[in-house]
Amino acid sequence: MHVSLRAARPADLATITAIYADSVLHGTASYELSPPDEAEMGERFAAITAKGYPYVVAEDAEGILLGYAYASAFRTRPAYRWLVEDSIYLAPAARGKGIGRALLAELLRRSQDLGFRQMIAVIGGASPASIALHRALGFEFSGTLKGTGFKHGRWLDTVLMQIALGEGTASEPDQQSYPATLYAP
Repeated sequence: MHVSLRAARPADLATITAIYADSVLHGTASYELSPPDEAEMGERFAAITAKGYPYVVAEDAEGILLGYAYASAFRTRPAYRWLVEDSIYLAPAARGKGIGRALLAELLRRSQDLGFRQMIAVIGGASPASIALHRALGFEFSGTLKGTGFKHGRWLDTVLMQIALGEGTASEPDQQSYPATLYAP
């Protein structure tokens, strides 16, 4: 399936909200129990994009939005500013078609171009599909947090995976790059 990737925009929020709602109600990628409404998703979108983090969508040839991904702060302490966490959500019909891979690859590229040095995946429910996706793009296993969530009547583990961006830890970060201005001391 051919998809186009582009920066997300406010006009995408209704579809983004619907995709996320399905994941909240039927999946374990998010530990939320009730899906947020479009207004809340708009506030989250604005907070992420206002900080300059990448937020991208995938759409088919007819312009139907199939999924979205964004990078955001893992933690807001200043020393963490070189690290981003990825989030990827797909419409049910788009799963298993390489769209998640395209979104994650684009997110990695955009995050590296901005000057970030590490990306972490926090995989709720230890999803085998999400683990395989991240592994395929070079993420390495960092650990498992046991029984971190209770959803759909069962305890869920959270898997942490990580990938270095650019030079990773081989050199000091560029203090003139975009991440240097995030949560600066």
